Amino acid sequence: MKFAAVIEYSQDKEKVEAARPAHRAYLTSLLQKGQLFASGPFEDGYGALIVYEAESADAVEAIMKADPFHAAGIFIRWTVRPWKVIFHNPQLGPAAG
Repeated sequence: MKFAAVIEYSQDKEKVEAARPAHRAYLTSLLQKGQLFASGPFEDGYGALIVYEAESADAVEAIMKADPFHAAGIFIRWTVRPWKVIFHNPQLGPAAG
């Protein structure tokens, strides 16, 4: 089941940038394990939207708490909601690379 997490970040840009490589490596590992559907930051710097694949909201919370961004104090607040994909246009997704 998919869960969408809307996450508010710390506005300490240096802290975010310092932890970003470890965060992205972690997300890559989730992608490889089939636990990540999509992720990306909001353009306004608020935070990010991450869509996880998990059995429950509790499982998502555990995945989020293992994220280096959580350990670094970058995740300030979040909301996790079950999410059902009805329509999907792969042509509008980012190019592989």
